[in-house]
Amino acid sequence: MADDSRNNQQHTIGSYAAIGDSFTEGVGDPGPDGAFVGWADRFAVLLADRLPAPETSAGPDDSPHGNFRYANLAVRGRLLDQIVAEQVPRAKELAPDLVSFCAGGNDIIRPGTDPDDLAERYERAVAELSDAVGTVMVTTGFDTRGVPVLRHMRGKIATYNVHLRAIADRYRCPVLDLWSLRSVQDRRAWDADRLHLSPEGHTRVALRAAQVLGHQVPADPDQPWPPQAQRTPYDTRRDNIQWAREYLVPWIGRRLRGESSGDHVEAKRPDLLPL
Repeated sequence: MADDSRNNQQHTIGSYAAIGDSFTEGVGDPGPDGAFVGWADRFAVLLADRLPAPETSAGPDDSPHGNFRYANLAVRGRLLDQIVAEQVPRAKELAPDLVSFCAGGNDIIRPGTDPDDLAERYERAVAELSDAVGTVMVTTGFDTRGVPVLRHMRGKIATYNVHLRAIADRYRCPVLDLWSLRSVQDRRAWDADRLHLSPEGHTRVALRAAQVLGHQVPADPDQPWPPQAQRTPYDTRRDNIQWAREYLVPWIGRRLRGESSGDHVEAKRPDLLPL
């Protein structure tokens, strides 16, 4: 059975590669230099912090995290087959101790996508990765009941998730179960576009990923959000209109033109580098 408990047998992870789409690239979580950070980058720091400190004092060019290495191959807008063709071979070449594999979300939201067929293709990629890397972390989709543009796809996502958990069972993969992470049901966990996580949402996913591997974390990813002022129906309508104008209409336009937000975008961290 796939073990996604919070008390897994821990082992040292010296290298980690993340593959996926905008979620893993970190869209919605901009850093001070304008580049996206995201849950995978934050998770990498949590992993690196667990390694023993270097025996010698660090020089000006040395990493404070010792020998830990991290690559992020994810690119926004990528479909499953693109991730398998572009990122899986690179992850196999790097052969890290851990790979997180989140893919299929952009396929699921397309009309006519069959989650059963999608899962078969995902499983073939898991089989490839399992033969080449230390551990593959399977990542499920979110519960989209609170996302207006994706609410009607909830059943397809749930079906795909069941397949992903079964695949994880067969290949003994830990599971980062985003469906069960209740804290991200709060609107504050999401960016203004309502399709990507906010910095706080990415942080909570990173904490949960560390828990999946049995690590102690500095905060509970499911801790309640602080109270906030109650919103009026007028506020909700105003925000919905603004959201549709700024995000929904351009998103639909890109779909109609066959464009992707990831066109001409390359992986932000294609090599295993020190943090």
